[in-house]
Amino acid sequence: MKKEKPQLKESIYSLRLEELQAWLENNGEKKFRAAQVFEWLYVKRVKNYDDMTNIPKALRDKLAENFLLTTLSTIVKQESQDGTIKFLFQLQDGYSIETVLMRHEYGNSICVTTQVGCRIGCTFCASTLGGLKRHLLAGEIVEQVVKVQQILDETEERVSSIVIMGIGEPFDNYDAMMNFLKIMNHDKGLNIGARHITVSTSGIVPKIYEFADEEMQINFAVSLHAPNQEARQKLMPIARAYKLNELLDAVKYYTKKTGRRVSFEYGLMSGENDSVEIANELADLIKGIKCHVNLIPINYVPERDYVRTSRNSIFAFEKALKSRGVNVTIRREQGADIAAACGQLRAQERAEETK
Repeated sequence: MKKEKPQLKESIYSLRLEELQAWLENNGEKKFRAAQVFEWLYVKRVKNYDDMTNIPKALRDKLAENFLLTTLSTIVKQESQDGTIKFLFQLQDGYSIETVLMRHEYGNSICVTTQVGCRIGCTFCASTLGGLKRHLLAGEIVEQVVKVQQILDETEERVSSIVIMGIGEPFDNYDAMMNFLKIMNHDKGLNIGARHITVSTSGIVPKIYEFADEEMQINFAVSLHAPNQEARQKLMPIARAYKLNELLDAVKYYTKKTGRRVSFEYGLMSGENDSVEIANELADLIKGIKCHVNLIPINYVPERDYVRTSRNSIFAFEKALKSRGVNVTIRREQGADIAAACGQLRAQERAEETK
């Protein structure tokens, strides 16, 4: 007999301001209460409805009956020597997700997850172990940021930027991701500026066109990892569905429509995609595109066979790109001492989920 999936109760954090206003009106309440509730959620960041002292008790009870205020509980909290903190959160149905707080000179950045697992199947990534279990609700994505911000509140710090690069493919959970972006960016939400938010995709081409047409000022990154179709589809099975030339056409549409550059994420794997010859091939591929290349020395994942590129090879690859006029940086490594790779902590702690 097939096991029935538990029914998920909606999170209050899933609602945009106008959606909460509409819900209130439909339930015989005053529309202005929505802004008050938002202030309690995102400015005062209360942990239970009873703390919303200017909201009538009858409405607090009604909200509690219909929406969860807490959908995440902390299973593991790992802190690195460099200040990076990795959280393993349990969801209401027992599944788990990861969220990472990274500390930079320019502020605190948080990397959020959009799915439980992932169906994209990149061969170097721990997030795909066990496949996709389910999409996250918008509120489950929002609450990752709220949870971390509540911890930062204790030291009067703030989340200053967000990257949507955790477990899962954001464009495979597009509607929830867009709701998340709008709530984060709203001046009555956490009010994080669009240019301080980055979303990354492995290359779901139709959604890139759709995202470009949203005309938001969100930073956009594409996981590329190889400069030709054959090499890319070996690393990323999604390249069989969306060919490299189709992906680049979509990227060019995005840059033209928005006037913004795209970041190409390029994970370096020893003997796979890290030679100077390949760097030159990459430079030829992206020539003329308004872009930036972010070189990522991959974290070793025990369940995968890829080996990190040597430091000398990383610098040689960077030098080759720079000599061809490519705007390139090497991502600073963080959290190497705490299972830093996406999906790695979940694979360690929740093996039954990732088989």
